Amino acid sequence: MGKTRILALVGSLRAASINRTLAEAVASTAPDDVQVTVFEGLGELPFYNEDTDTPDSVPESALALRAAVAESDGLLVLTPEYNGTLPAVLKNAIDWASRPYGAGSIKGKPTAVVSASISPNAAQWAHADAVKSLGVAGGRVVESAHLHFGSIGERFAQTHPREDAEALTQLSATLRELVESARGEFVAV
Repeated sequence: MGKTRILALVGSLRAASINRTLAEAVASTAPDDVQVTVFEGLGELPFYNEDTDTPDSVPESALALRAAVAESDGLLVLTPEYNGTLPAVLKNAIDWASRPYGAGSIKGKPTAVVSASISPNAAQWAHADAVKSLGVAGGRVVESAHLHFGSIGERFAQTHPREDAEALTQLSATLRELVESARGEFVAV
């Protein structure tokens, strides 16, 4: 069996995003038979428009996202909370990956959501919206793999998540649940 490939979609485009550092920490916890890759092109995706989603006009950035999702064995979505919901860039990526309707690259793909925010709420509204959107888009949501981080401005102000033993343990457990689901070793409820 080859490596299990997990694609991470980070909902914050900011270079110093804590959600990005959480994705990096997940990658650092991956066992040798798992590859975690952060998709780097979310900021280049135009807003989904069915008029440009035709065989002759799909934007290259959307084709790259669809190919990356299709080639992955599972998706790990990391979301901050913007005005009480998930960032538009993340929702847009889900929209592109869900098309063509009923046959998008996200269909049947095991997915897990990690939410993180500066509030003690831990971006749970964004988390719930991401879970809903991923499920409606056709992803197979692995609820046992979900994770929430609150008050991240304080918790990770001076420390990268990969230097936080508790965060690494939690991220490793999330990754393990997602990988088991991708390998068919676990049945999501």
